[in-house]
Amino acid sequence: EFMQAFWDIEEAQAKGIQQLASFVRDKSALPYLLTLTELITFAMKTHVDSLKLQVDGCSLLLEILSQALEQDVVMALDENVTSSLLETLRKHSENEELLSLVCTLLMMISASEVGAENLRKVGVIPDLLSILRNFLHNEKICLSCCGVLWSLAASENNIDQTLLKSAVPVTSAVLQEHLQNGTVTESACSALWALSLQGCLTEDEYEPTTVLLLDALRMNPERPVLVKNACLALASLLRLSEISALRFVMDSKGSGINLIKDAYCLHFDDPEVVEDICVLINEMVQYEDVALDMLSQKMEDLLSEIKIRFPSS
Repeated sequence: EFMQAFWDIEEAQAKGIQQLASFVRDKSALPYLLTLTELITFAMKTHVDSLKLQVDGCSLLLEILSQALEQDVVMALDENVTSSLLETLRKHSENEELLSLVCTLLMMISASEVGAENLRKVGVIPDLLSILRNFLHNEKICLSCCGVLWSLAASENNIDQTLLKSAVPVTSAVLQEHLQNGTVTESACSALWALSLQGCLTEDEYEPTTVLLLDALRMNPERPVLVKNACLALASLLRLSEISALRFVMDSKGSGINLIKDAYCLHFDDPEVVEDICVLINEMVQYEDVALDMLSQKMEDLLSEIKIRFPSS
């Protein structure tokens, strides 16, 4: 009531947000806090010039959403919330700390179908790509933005193909920059997989993207989700192009066949990872030269073992 009565006074809104933040640690307060997300974003939108109010508001929203996730509470934030966050993003496009908070919020929102659709409606992709170009060094920003791109590209709703195509070189740059960071690489691989499924890669991008995905596998073989994402992205590329298939077996740093065998050795007891390795193998055998390479490297032994280990799958 206090915030609604003094909605146009910045100091009153800031104090209201601080007071609400003091309730966050009390888990029983979550149902009440969930009803206030629009009030918080309205305060942010009204006083969008205030950097401190934006940071405090985003931090509070992040706490509320995180608690909702922990307690398995489904939250559907409407279009007003997403448009308000986008306004914050645009107004403070050079403040790295605030952008990191906003992008994390957008990733959490995009995890739901309704949230992803709202982000599509407000036209968030150009803003995300601009932020990625400007803050390529920031791991949290890259992780969050690639997460949003994956959600939007994987969505069944129609998204402008030209926009999605412009996301490919930026996502590849993220992967190249953060190959040694497994979490960011995982997120970038999932985004590239979704973009390749949507047919967003040009012929010129097939080979360098294949090389990048092989590097991601080579440097992070122990991460099951990354192995799954990289295998599915590679399978999608091999389905599209013989150039990708040839690069897969003739990469200067070592054949992709050996990477697949190594990944299987690390994750042989994880049926989901093994299934996605098999999806990739199925695309590999479509090319005679690749199939001959597979035979020479005794891939049939690996396939026989998979068949024995997973007889009902």
